[in-house]
Amino acid sequence: MPALEHLRAVHRMHQIGIIDLLRPARLLRAARNNARLGPQAALIMKAAAEHPDAPAVTDERGTLTYRQLDEQSNALAHALLALGLPERSIVAVLARDHRGLLLAISGSARARLRLALMNTGLAKQQLIDVAAREKVRVMLHDSEFADVVEGLPAEVTRYVTDGSIDELIAAHPVTPPPLPGRPGGFVILTSGTTGLPRGAPRTKVSPLASAVIADRIPFPRQGAAVIASPLFHSTGFGAWTVGLSLANHAVLTRRFDAEHILRLIAEHRAEMLVAVPTMLTRILSLGPEIISRYDTTSLRTVFVAGSPLSPELTNRFQTVFGDVVYNVYGSTEVAVASVATPEESRRAPGTVGRPPVTVHVRVLDANDRPVKAPGEIGRVFVRTGIPFEGYTDGRDRRIVDGFMDTGDRGHFDADGLLFIDGRADDMIISGGENVYPLEVETLLAQHDDVIEAAVIGVDDAEFGTRLRAFIVPTADAKRDAQAMKDFVRANLARYKVPRDVVFLDELPRNATGKVMRRLLPQDTKPLR
Repeated sequence: MPALEHLRAVHRMHQIGIIDLLRPARLLRAARNNARLGPQAALIMKAAAEHPDAPAVTDERGTLTYRQLDEQSNALAHALLALGLPERSIVAVLARDHRGLLLAISGSARARLRLALMNTGLAKQQLIDVAAREKVRVMLHDSEFADVVEGLPAEVTRYVTDGSIDELIAAHPVTPPPLPGRPGGFVILTSGTTGLPRGAPRTKVSPLASAVIADRIPFPRQGAAVIASPLFHSTGFGAWTVGLSLANHAVLTRRFDAEHILRLIAEHRAEMLVAVPTMLTRILSLGPEIISRYDTTSLRTVFVAGSPLSPELTNRFQTVFGDVVYNVYGSTEVAVASVATPEESRRAPGTVGRPPVTVHVRVLDANDRPVKAPGEIGRVFVRTGIPFEGYTDGRDRRIVDGFMDTGDRGHFDADGLLFIDGRADDMIISGGENVYPLEVETLLAQHDDVIEAAVIGVDDAEFGTRLRAFIVPTADAKRDAQAMKDFVRANLARYKVPRDVVFLDELPRNATGKVMRRLLPQDTKPLR
């Protein structure tokens, strides 16, 4: 990272309150702990020293202060050290969002171990395959997943995050164990929408990584944030980590329930909600009568990521809750690439905004050269300060001049705002014409009878591939397939009109809210 850019990031962190340049001793101590523990455990230690009695996490069992979270992390670390595992052995955690997951993250780092965050949506055989690939030695899991983990080899030690882990903590001292020589790091799994999730490891995370997210998103400072997006994925995990740097209060819930989320916002006077787009849809589906029962006027920021956010959904949500939606574009591999503020989303509907400090985005043509004109579509490449270390299955992402291929296609407008036109591998060639499903999906979502839509390509004898649209209609919709086709035909080119329209009660999604396109019916029999 160039020196000037480094200084800009440090100054921005100071402005936000992540660091205090006027207290160099604290700053040096925090930097040392980060270099040896990694950010999450180090930030919990920092918050415990500076704000010991501040609430750190609230779940269904109540609230832990930062002192309690720090001490219980130490006790769990001693228990894990007592297993005698080699340094940087893999500990996996399969848990929903509650204190046990936070303790697993912090405790494993203090025990010099590497943590693999498992997706709660994994089937039994998938978990077995991922655990074997990642060489898991210890499995921390919620009691509800006992049947999922039963197929693991006998040599994998197991503890229950909402059971036996409490006994482990109670049986060990709360004094800090010796600091590791280097961080164990962690592995976050990709979404796995097209197959077995891949592991994306992180070991050397710059202390400036927090500034990347908080640069363009207003985070609370010692305030409450309701984190609805699962912590095992990069959206929830990243937002919680930045919140630690500001000594925030994380309000967690094991399962998403739209009305319960509103209740938590009102009860804790939460200033931030972290969510995926489908959660916003479900909150709005409650209707004005239920929504009005809860005082959500404390809400200043809705951090949304994980899948494309349509302009229509942004507008509907902000009509009810105010200008609070910050649309985050990124991935497990590149972390945060850009953020659209409410003002940018109003001015340029559909934009994913601009990159934050230390992040650079390029749109490259087929010859790996930057596109020349606004509106010209190419492959989106990103360079960040959070280095991707390659997938744990040995595969890697393409790099050009230090910029990583996101797998998306996009363009800049004349003002330099980024737009994503679709996944490169989702492109459908129908009758010799290129179609990106996202464009058709975004349009369909604007129809009054549509809640959400997904578009795929299916085999066709005449055109090679034809478009099939899956639509979740509103409760009072007529479910008129021809009306949907006519709506697309009136707004897009003829070859972008779906040949088939299928109405569904809901789209198949994984635990992070992404549509599982491979689970949509793809038989070649024409549908209406």
